[in-house]
Amino acid sequence: MSGGLRGVGLLLQGNMMNTFNINRIALQEEKLQFDRFDTTTAWAVGSRLKALAEERGAAVAIDIQFHGQPLFFYAMAGATPDNVDWIRRKRNVVLRYHRSSYAIGLELQQSQTTLEERIAVSSRDYAPHGGCFPLNLKGTGCIGTITVSGLPQRLDHDMIVEVLAEFLGQPLDELALEG
Repeated sequence: MSGGLRGVGLLLQGNMMNTFNINRIALQEEKLQFDRFDTTTAWAVGSRLKALAEERGAAVAIDIQFHGQPLFFYAMAGATPDNVDWIRRKRNVVLRYHRSSYAIGLELQQSQTTLEERIAVSSRDYAPHGGCFPLNLKGTGCIGTITVSGLPQRLDHDMIVEVLAEFLGQPLDELALEG
């Protein structure tokens, strides 16, 4: 196979994986919904995210907000003010679309565009990168956000999904991303 055809094959394979992961994230968003959510729930979920990050030796910042009200925030040793800004920017994406910031980033990558091109917002305020997940209440929709910042974007996203799957009794292997 010539170099040009190999490149096309890799591009098609990448697009197929993106499509799979975009669909899988939609399934995550559907399955990882709460029956109820309050300050006690936020503390439990945030504390579990913190414990998992510590187990993995990761330096992250964690933020859980309910209708714009901070319910949980923790910046681990090694997290920086940049992580707090990434949280704000990723959260803005979720609040605008009520979708995972990683899903929006994958969709933009697949369509070869940016949020700046698509809806004329600044990357200074919107970051379509993995690590912010909609806090969905069954029968209601998006009521807030859960955000992790400090790891590569896919790992930020996966950490949230792992904790929510555990917390909500969903099998992680049915929700895992490909690649």
